[in-house]
Amino acid sequence: MRHSPSLRPFSLVLSALLIFGAASSFAGAVMAIAFGGAGIPLEGLAAAGFSSALVPGLILGFVVGGTQLAAAIVLLMRHSWAPAVAAVAGFGMLIWIFTELAILGYSWLQSAYFGLGLLELILDLALLGIVPFTARPSIPEWGVRH
Repeated sequence: MRHSPSLRPFSLVLSALLIFGAASSFAGAVMAIAFGGAGIPLEGLAAAGFSSALVPGLILGFVVGGTQLAAAIVLLMRHSWAPAVAAVAGFGMLIWIFTELAILGYSWLQSAYFGLGLLELILDLALLGIVPFTARPSIPEWGVRH
């Protein structure tokens, strides 16, 4: 996926946010698994059917962190389907936060990560030329890799 010069900053910022999202998801997963929840109220997890933070930690690491990392990689490779993978990663982050809110209640960190997922989606829309402050690239600019 090649970007016109005006879209390159969106691509670079989105890549950086996705890498941050992946790294923090992996760190959160390790903390949840290795340190018994790392401050997560375990009674909230028990009410949701989890006996420990193991399964939520694995989901955070592999699903949320994995999609964030995959999106960053394909975006940096300028692959033609990078916007689709970035959308999956952004929505995955939002779904994770909504689920946390439903199970554990509110924390300021959830606002920050909700903002991260939302910003990822906005930048993805900018790359696609959907938001009004960017021009839609022509089809040949999206590259030939499949």
